[in-house]
Formats: sequence, structure tokens, C-alpha cells
Amino acid sequence: MKFYNFALAMYSKREISKQREAFWTAFGKYMLPVLSADGEKINWVNYKAGMPGVNFKMNAGNNDAGIAIVLSQTDAVLRKASYEQLRQLKDILHSALGEEWLWQPDVQDEYGREISMVSKEITGVNINRTEDWPGLISFFKPRIIALDEFWSTARYSFE
Repeated sequence: MKFYNFALAMYSKREISKQREAFWTAFGKYMLPVLSADGEKINWVNYKAGMPGVNFKMNAGNNDAGIAIVLSQTDAVLRKASYEQLRQLKDILHSALGEEWLWQPDVQDEYGREISMVSKEITGVNINRTEDWPGLISFFKPRIIALDEFWSTARYSFE
């Protein structure tokens, strides 16, 4: 995902930061009544997978948004084993999500570290335009809920 757009250069970094914070706060409040698949309260914005090196991330930028399962173990052998384990659950994951996602065994994160990632993106949305927020929420909500439902049982195969 790209995080900079020259059209937004007219806004200060502080204004952009405040707008992003406002969106994620609004999304968190919107999701507050939604319980996890296990019936518990959950922080959807900062979803905790409960396993080191396994994260569910949501990102929104100036022209796109994405949600991903990120495997970031520093030990490449462990990361590749986790990716392979997840790949074996691909049909179950795609069934829970109701769609296919992009599988990337070896990519670099924004800091240049090697990670593995399974993700879904949309384009044409901008977190800095409040009129795009309903579309962003409609994109993120069903997918993070589906990931939670998948993970509530799949995580046990990673232990």
C-alpha cells in the first residue's frame, strides 16, 4: 500500500495524523459492540492474534486500504513454517472470508524486514476524505470479523 499522495501535500503531517487517528477512533467505536467469535470484548483496531510474530493489520492510505495476516517472525525458518501452516488452511480461510486473498511468502515490510503476508486491498479510497469512511468501514468490518472467526479455531494448529 502506498502512503503518500502529492495531492495531499497541502495538508500538514499533523492534520493528516489527526485525520487518521479520527478514522481509527471512529472505527473502534463502531466495532465496540461486536464481540469476538469466542463471545469476548475485543479491540478490533489493534487485534491481538495471541501468537508472537502473527498479526492482523489494517491499513488505510491516500488511495487504498488493506487488511492482512502478517507473519513477521525474525527466524526465517519459523516464519516460512508458519506461512506453510497457514497455506495448508487456505481453503478454510478463503471460505471464512468469502473471497480469495493475495498470498505473498516473501515480501518486505515498510522497514525493509522480510515478512510473509496474506492480504486483500481496495483502491480509490482515501482515509483523509471523511466521505470515504463508510466505504472503508464496509471493507474492514466483515473481513476482520471473518479473520477472527477463522483464527478462533485455526490458531490451535500453530501451537
